[in-house]
Amino acid sequence: MESRDIKSHILTVAAIIIGAAMLSYALFSSVKYFKSYDRVVSVKGLAEVEVTANRVIWPLSFKEIGNDLASLYSSINAKNKIIKDYLVASGLEESEISVSAPQIIDMSAERYQSQPATYRYNITSVLTVTSEKVDIVRGLISSQSDLLQKGIALSTGDYQYVTQFLYTKLNDIKPAMIEEATRNARASAEKFAKDSDSKLGKIKSASQGQFSISDRDANSPHVKVVRVVSTVEYLLRD
Repeated sequence: MESRDIKSHILTVAAIIIGAAMLSYALFSSVKYFKSYDRVVSVKGLAEVEVTANRVIWPLSFKEIGNDLASLYSSINAKNKIIKDYLVASGLEESEISVSAPQIIDMSAERYQSQPATYRYNITSVLTVTSEKVDIVRGLISSQSDLLQKGIALSTGDYQYVTQFLYTKLNDIKPAMIEEATRNARASAEKFAKDSDSKLGKIKSASQGQFSISDRDANSPHVKVVRVVSTVEYLLRD
Protein backbone atom coordinates (compact mmCIF):
# COMPACT_ATOMS: atom_id res chain seq x y z
CA MET A 1 0.00 0.00 0.00
CA GLU A 2 1.42 3.34 -0.96
CA SER A 3 2.19 5.83 1.80
CA ARG A 4 -0.43 8.18 0.42
CA ASP A 5 -3.09 5.45 0.65
CA ILE A 6 -1.97 4.58 4.18
CA LYS A 7 -2.20 8.19 5.22
CA SER A 8 -5.65 8.50 3.68
CA HIS A 9 -6.77 5.33 5.43
CA ILE A 10 -5.48 6.61 8.78
CA LEU A 11 -7.29 9.91 8.30
CA THR A 12 -10.49 8.07 7.41
CA VAL A 13 -10.27 5.87 10.52
CA ALA A 14 -9.48 8.90 12.69
CA ALA A 15 -12.44 10.75 11.26
CA ILE A 16 -14.68 7.78 11.98
CA ILE A 17 -13.40 7.55 15.57
CA ILE A 18 -13.80 11.28 16.14
CA GLY A 19 -17.28 11.20 14.57
CA ALA A 20 -18.30 8.26 16.74
CA ALA A 21 -17.02 10.06 19.82
CA MET A 22 -18.88 13.21 18.96
CA LEU A 23 -22.05 11.21 18.27
CA SER A 24 -21.71 9.41 21.59
CA TYR A 25 -21.25 12.70 23.40
CA ALA A 26 -24.23 14.18 21.62
CA LEU A 27 -26.36 11.17 22.46
CA PHE A 28 -25.19 11.26 26.07
CA SER A 29 -26.00 14.95 26.35
CA SER A 30 -29.34 14.40 24.69
CA VAL A 31 -30.20 11.58 27.09
CA LYS A 32 -29.24 13.75 30.06
CA TYR A 33 -31.33 16.58 28.65
CA PHE A 34 -34.37 14.44 28.05
CA LYS A 35 -33.99 12.60 31.34
CA SER A 36 -34.15 15.94 33.10
CA TYR A 37 -37.59 16.35 31.61
CA ASP A 38 -38.65 13.06 33.13
CA ARG A 39 -38.00 14.36 36.63
CA VAL A 40 -41.34 15.28 38.08
CA VAL A 41 -42.93 15.81 41.44
CA SER A 42 -46.57 14.94 42.03
CA VAL A 43 -48.34 16.94 44.72
CA LYS A 44 -51.88 17.35 46.01
CA GLY A 45 -53.54 20.62 46.92
CA LEU A 46 -56.53 20.79 49.25
CA ALA A 47 -59.21 23.48 49.27
CA GLU A 48 -61.92 23.45 51.89
CA VAL A 49 -64.72 25.90 52.61
CA GLU A 50 -67.60 26.00 55.09
CA VAL A 51 -71.01 26.95 53.71
CA THR A 52 -74.60 27.07 54.92
CA ALA A 53 -77.25 24.90 53.29
CA ASN A 54 -79.53 26.84 50.95
CA ARG A 55 -82.29 24.26 50.64
CA VAL A 56 -84.11 22.01 53.08
CA ILE A 57 -86.40 19.03 52.64
CA TRP A 58 -88.44 18.46 55.79
CA PRO A 59 -90.93 15.58 55.97
CA LEU A 60 -93.58 15.85 58.69
CA SER A 61 -95.39 12.61 59.46
CA PHE A 62 -98.06 11.58 61.94
CA LYS A 63 -100.10 8.45 62.51
CA GLU A 64 -103.76 7.75 63.02
CA ILE A 65 -105.11 4.41 64.27
CA GLY A 66 -108.68 3.17 64.42
CA ASN A 67 -111.26 0.81 62.98
CA ASP A 68 -113.31 3.10 60.74
CA LEU A 69 -111.59 4.25 57.55
CA ALA A 70 -114.01 7.07 56.86
CA SER A 71 -113.47 8.73 60.22
CA LEU A 72 -109.71 8.16 59.99
CA TYR A 73 -109.56 9.89 56.60
CA SER A 74 -111.62 12.76 57.94
CA SER A 75 -109.25 13.16 60.89
CA ILE A 76 -106.17 13.00 58.65
CA ASN A 77 -107.50 15.63 56.26
CA ALA A 78 -108.35 17.93 59.17
CA LYS A 79 -104.87 17.55 60.68
CA ASN A 80 -103.17 18.05 57.32
CA LYS A 81 -105.01 21.36 57.00
CA ILE A 82 -104.00 22.41 60.52
CA ILE A 83 -100.35 21.66 59.73
CA LYS A 84 -100.45 23.49 56.39
CA ASP A 85 -102.11 26.54 57.92
CA TYR A 86 -99.52 26.56 60.70
CA LEU A 87 -96.62 26.37 58.24
CA VAL A 88 -98.03 29.11 55.99
CA ALA A 89 -98.69 31.35 58.99
CA SER A 90 -95.04 30.83 59.98
CA GLY A 91 -93.71 32.19 56.69
CA LEU A 92 -93.77 29.33 54.19
CA GLU A 93 -95.62 29.28 50.87
CA GLU A 94 -98.30 26.74 50.05
CA SER A 95 -96.28 25.81 46.96
CA GLU A 96 -93.47 24.69 49.27
CA ILE A 97 -95.71 22.12 51.01
CA SER A 98 -96.80 18.85 49.42
CA VAL A 99 -99.09 16.18 50.87
CA SER A 100 -98.51 12.51 50.04
CA ALA A 101 -101.19 9.87 49.80
CA PRO A 102 -101.80 8.22 53.19
CA GLN A 103 -100.00 4.94 53.84
CA ILE A 104 -102.43 2.37 55.22
CA ILE A 105 -101.61 -0.80 57.12
CA ASP A 106 -104.48 -3.23 57.69
CA MET A 107 -103.45 -4.94 60.93
CA SER A 108 -105.96 -7.75 60.39
CA ALA A 109 -104.14 -8.69 57.20
CA GLU A 110 -100.71 -8.94 58.84
CA ARG A 111 -99.47 -12.54 58.51
CA TYR A 112 -97.26 -12.41 61.58
CA GLN A 113 -99.81 -10.92 63.97
CA SER A 114 -99.71 -13.23 67.02
CA GLN A 115 -102.70 -11.63 68.78
CA PRO A 116 -105.76 -9.76 67.52
CA ALA A 117 -104.94 -6.08 67.02
CA THR A 118 -106.67 -3.51 69.18
CA TYR A 119 -107.13 -1.34 66.10
CA ARG A 120 -107.50 -2.55 62.54
CA TYR A 121 -105.97 0.37 60.64
CA ASN A 122 -102.68 2.16 61.11
CA ILE A 123 -102.41 5.14 58.75
CA THR A 124 -99.41 7.40 58.21
CA SER A 125 -99.79 10.84 56.64
CA VAL A 126 -96.75 12.71 55.33
CA LEU A 127 -96.42 16.37 54.41
CA THR A 128 -93.13 17.45 52.86
CA VAL A 129 -91.67 20.94 53.00
CA THR A 130 -89.18 21.76 50.23
CA SER A 131 -87.90 25.28 50.68
CA GLU A 132 -84.94 27.62 50.44
CA LYS A 133 -86.09 29.39 53.61
CA VAL A 134 -83.68 27.35 55.69
CA ASP A 135 -83.74 29.59 58.76
CA ILE A 136 -87.54 29.57 58.95
CA VAL A 137 -87.68 25.80 58.62
CA ARG A 138 -84.99 25.33 61.24
CA GLY A 139 -87.06 27.46 63.61
CA LEU A 140 -90.16 25.38 62.88
CA ILE A 141 -88.28 22.16 63.48
CA SER A 142 -87.24 23.47 66.88
CA SER A 143 -90.81 24.44 67.76
CA GLN A 144 -92.65 21.30 66.68
CA SER A 145 -94.18 21.18 70.14
CA ASP A 146 -96.48 24.02 69.00
CA LEU A 147 -98.38 21.43 67.00
CA LEU A 148 -98.95 19.36 70.13
CA GLN A 149 -101.10 22.18 71.43
CA LYS A 150 -103.18 21.75 68.27
CA GLY A 151 -103.59 18.04 68.93
CA ILE A 152 -100.98 16.78 66.47
CA ALA A 153 -98.06 14.60 67.55
CA LEU A 154 -95.49 14.36 64.77
CA SER A 155 -93.63 11.07 64.43
CA THR A 156 -89.90 11.21 65.10
CA GLY A 157 -87.02 8.81 64.63
CA ASP A 158 -88.38 7.16 61.47
CA TYR A 159 -85.49 6.53 59.08
CA GLN A 160 -87.84 7.00 56.09
CA TYR A 161 -88.52 10.61 56.99
CA VAL A 162 -85.20 12.30 57.60
CA THR A 163 -84.73 16.04 57.21
CA GLN A 164 -82.19 16.90 54.50
CA PHE A 165 -80.19 20.10 54.31
CA LEU A 166 -78.70 20.65 50.86
CA TYR A 167 -76.17 23.01 49.30
CA THR A 168 -76.91 23.53 45.62
CA LYS A 169 -74.64 26.47 44.72
CA LEU A 170 -71.46 24.52 44.13
CA ASN A 171 -70.84 26.12 40.72
CA ASP A 172 -70.63 29.53 42.40
CA ILE A 173 -67.61 28.55 44.50
CA LYS A 174 -65.90 26.00 42.23
CA PRO A 175 -63.52 28.39 40.39
CA ALA A 176 -62.14 29.95 43.58
CA MET A 177 -61.73 26.54 45.24
CA ILE A 178 -59.89 25.07 42.25
CA GLU A 179 -57.59 28.12 42.22
CA GLU A 180 -56.86 27.69 45.92
CA ALA A 181 -56.24 23.95 45.57
CA THR A 182 -53.80 24.57 42.69
CA ARG A 183 -52.04 27.30 44.67
CA ASN A 184 -51.64 24.99 47.66
CA ALA A 185 -50.32 22.24 45.41
CA ARG A 186 -47.71 24.60 43.95
CA ALA A 187 -46.59 25.65 47.43
CA SER A 188 -45.98 21.98 48.29
CA ALA A 189 -44.10 21.45 45.02
CA GLU A 190 -41.90 24.50 45.61
CA LYS A 191 -41.02 23.22 49.07
CA PHE A 192 -40.09 19.84 47.63
CA ALA A 193 -37.98 21.42 44.88
CA LYS A 194 -36.14 23.59 47.40
CA ASP A 195 -35.43 20.63 49.69
CA SER A 196 -34.10 18.60 46.74
CA ASP A 197 -31.93 21.43 45.36
CA SER A 198 -34.05 21.66 42.24
CA LYS A 199 -36.06 24.29 40.50
CA LEU A 200 -39.72 23.99 39.79
CA GLY A 201 -40.65 23.82 36.12
CA LYS A 202 -43.92 23.91 34.26
CA ILE A 203 -46.99 21.81 34.99
CA LYS A 204 -46.73 18.43 33.26
CA SER A 205 -50.26 17.29 34.10
CA ALA A 206 -53.08 18.20 36.44
CA SER A 207 -56.30 16.57 37.51
CA GLN A 208 -59.16 18.03 39.48
CA GLY A 209 -60.52 15.74 42.16
CA GLN A 210 -64.19 15.22 42.91
CA PHE A 211 -65.94 17.84 44.99
CA SER A 212 -67.48 16.47 48.17
CA ILE A 213 -70.11 18.06 50.41
CA SER A 214 -70.56 16.75 53.94
CA ASP A 215 -72.05 17.85 57.25
CA ARG A 216 -69.62 19.78 59.40
CA ASP A 217 -70.79 17.81 62.42
CA ALA A 218 -73.70 15.66 63.55
CA ASN A 219 -75.33 18.50 65.50
CA SER A 220 -75.28 21.08 62.69
CA PRO A 221 -76.48 19.34 59.50
CA HIS A 222 -77.29 22.73 57.96
CA VAL A 223 -73.60 23.65 57.98
CA LYS A 224 -71.71 21.97 55.17
CA VAL A 225 -68.03 21.48 54.38
CA VAL A 226 -67.15 21.55 50.67
CA ARG A 227 -63.83 19.89 49.83
CA VAL A 228 -61.74 19.27 46.73
CA VAL A 229 -58.25 17.84 46.23
CA SER A 230 -56.35 18.61 43.02
CA THR A 231 -53.35 16.54 41.87
CA VAL A 232 -50.65 18.37 39.91
CA GLU A 233 -47.39 17.10 38.38
CA TYR A 234 -44.58 19.62 37.98
CA LEU A 235 -41.34 19.22 36.04
CA LEU A 236 -38.12 19.62 38.03
CA ARG A 237 -34.93 21.30 36.81
CA ASP A 238 -31.42 21.24 38.19
